[in-house]
Amino acid sequence: MPDAFLAAEIDETPRKGELPGPLAVRLACAKADAASSLPEAAASYLIAADTVVGLGRRILGKPADEAEARSFLEMLSGRRHRVYGGVSVIAPGGRRAERLVTTSVRFKRLERSEIDAYIAAGEWTDKAGAYGIQGAAGAFVPAITGSYFNVVGLPLYETLSLLRGLGFDASAATGAG
Repeated sequence: MPDAFLAAEIDETPRKGELPGPLAVRLACAKADAASSLPEAAASYLIAADTVVGLGRRILGKPADEAEARSFLEMLSGRRHRVYGGVSVIAPGGRRAERLVTTSVRFKRLERSEIDAYIAAGEWTDKAGAYGIQGAAGAFVPAITGSYFNVVGLPLYETLSLLRGLGFDASAATGAG
C-alpha cells in the first residue's frame, strides 16, 4: 500500500487520575489499534501518535472554545510546561513498539494584547494546550529542552528509531544508510 493517512476515531477523554505522559501513550496505542483493524493496513507499517500538554499533573487538551484557549495561554504564560508525545508503531505481522517522548517548553510572560491577537488569529483551534509552536506561538517560546518535532506533533528521530527496531529499511525513506 502506498503512503496513506488513516483517521482513527477514538475517545480521547483522560481517565480519572491519569497523568499526561501515560495518556499520550495510551491514546497513540488506541489509534494504532483502531487503524490496524482496517483492511488496507494489514501489510503496512502503522504509525500513530498523540500529543498532550501537561502543566504539572494538569492536562491541557484541545480547548473547546476561545475562553478555554485564553485560560490555557494565561496558565502557560511565564512558565515551563511539558509536551508529551506518545508514538506507537505496528509492523506487518503485528509486532509493535511504543515510546513516550517528553519535551520541556518555556513560555515568556505573555501580554494581554499578545493573547488577544493569538486568539483572534484562530491558531489555537485543534491544538493541545491551545498553541502550535510551528506557527505564531513560536514567538512565545524562548527555550525548549528536547525534541522540537515532538512539540509539533511527531517526534521524528524517535519514530524512525521505533521503525528501524521493527525492521523497517529507513535508508529508502531518508536517503541515508
